[in-house]
Formats: sequence, structure tokens, C-alpha cells
Amino acid sequence: MKLLSKKRIEKCRYGIYLIKSNPLMMVGILLILVLLLSAIFAPLLARHDPIEINPVKRLKAPSLEHFFGTDQLGRDIYSRILYGARISVRIGFIVILIALTVGTLVGLISIYNTVLDEIMMRLTDAFMSFPYLILAMITTMMLGPSLDNAILAMAIVWWPSYARLLRGQGLSVQKNVYIEASISLGASKSRVIFRHILPNSWVPILIQATQDFGRVVIYAAGLSFIGLGAQPPIPEWGAMISEGHTFLRTAWWCSVFPGVGIMVACMGSNLLGDGLRDVLDPKLKKG
Repeated sequence: MKLLSKKRIEKCRYGIYLIKSNPLMMVGILLILVLLLSAIFAPLLARHDPIEINPVKRLKAPSLEHFFGTDQLGRDIYSRILYGARISVRIGFIVILIALTVGTLVGLISIYNTVLDEIMMRLTDAFMSFPYLILAMITTMMLGPSLDNAILAMAIVWWPSYARLLRGQGLSVQKNVYIEASISLGASKSRVIFRHILPNSWVPILIQATQDFGRVVIYAAGLSFIGLGAQPPIPEWGAMISEGHTFLRTAWWCSVFPGVGIMVACMGSNLLGDGLRDVLDPKLKKG
């Protein structure tokens, strides 16, 4: 037990060392922390009601009273961005959770049953043959424009990538000697899958999910920008850019600051995902 504890401590220390030695990963962690803290403490950090209309203060430039200025209806952009962070974090987590759950189930079924594998993979190929955004737009239009329908549409679009990734990892792990030894000792197929294959396939899935978070935020903003996602007066970043882009020359802050929020979410998730890849799977580390 003591030897096992020492090995775990050494692994933890090595992981911390790798994180500290990766400045870009530290930046990614910092950006994600800023995003999460903004979302969690939005009610405390916001200085105004995010949906309160004040025509007298419309299109005011950034100032001490309104850090990021006001929009065409006089609403405080700083407060709306904070609450928009809540919406973006919620969208990212829900979409990734649903897609990861469905994709994992489909991937496990494909590994378990060779007959169903062919059916599942052809279904996966059918979904992946369409561009993600186009398929999400079509699905949202069929369900009706709303934030919840946009979340469901993106989850439907996203699960095939996880199913394909888990199946590929599972087939790769199956070739290892210890899998053959486990089967020769009488282990059932389900035991091999849940005891050996799944635990040894989670690293690339975690990395993919981390990087997909930023992509989901961008896609959600894109759907809201064209009117298929969040509807007014919900302070979603894509909807804010859509409302403010007509005033870009006279009131640039209406679109620029929500765009910065999207950039922070995307850059943070990408840098964190790259850093996790280097820490959890050194073999994939870029030379």
C-alpha cells in the first residue's frame, strides 16, 4: 500500500510539473477559470439588470458607470456579458454531456456486438457526412428557434464524433496482450469492455471533450446570430453580436466585447485541451 501511495504521489508531482512547465496550458486554465467564475458569480459582479431597458442611455461608450458601454436599448453590456457567460457555460456542458453519453453508449455497443457495429457505424457516417453547423441549423429549424432546441440540435450533431473515437480506441486497446490474457482466463466480453477497454480509452475522449467545449460555444453563438438560438432579451453572446453589428461603426463595443467573450471560451478550451494531451498522453506530445 505504501509503495502504491508513493507511486501515486510521484505521478501527481510529475503531472503538476508538466502543467507548470506548459505556459500555454496555464493560460488555458486561467481563461477557463475566468469564464467559470464570471458565470458563477454573475449576480454579484453585475452592476445592472442585464435585461433592463433605458433608452436615455442607449449606445453610451464605455465608462466607469458602464464598463463596456450600453447597447441600442440602453442595457449594460458588461452585465449582459457576465450573464451570457452563464448561458455559454451551460450550453457547453449540457451539449458535451449529452453527446458524450450517447456517443459512449453507441461506441460500446459497436465494440460489444459486431453485427450492430456495422449498423451503428453507418449511422455515424451518415451524421458525420454533413457539416456540423448545417446539420444543427436544419435540426433547429425543424424543432423551432429557441435556446433549448439549439442545445438539443448540437447534441444530436456532436455524438457521432465520440462514438467513432471510442470505437477506434476500443479496437486499438483490444490488440494488447493483457486483453488476450484476460479473455483466455475466462473473462466475459462485458467485463473486458468495462474493466479494461473503457478505462484505457478515456484520455483521448477527455481531451476531445475539453476542446469541443469552445467549438460548442462558437456554434451556439452562430445559431443565435442568425436567429435560431437564444431569443431576445436573453443575453447570449451570439445574439448580442447580431443585435449590435449594425452599429459597428458608431458603437463598436456592442459587438466587440461579446466577441471577446467567445474568443476567451474558445482559446481557453483549446489551450487546456492541448495541455491535457501533453500531460495525460505524452506520446502524442508535439515535438
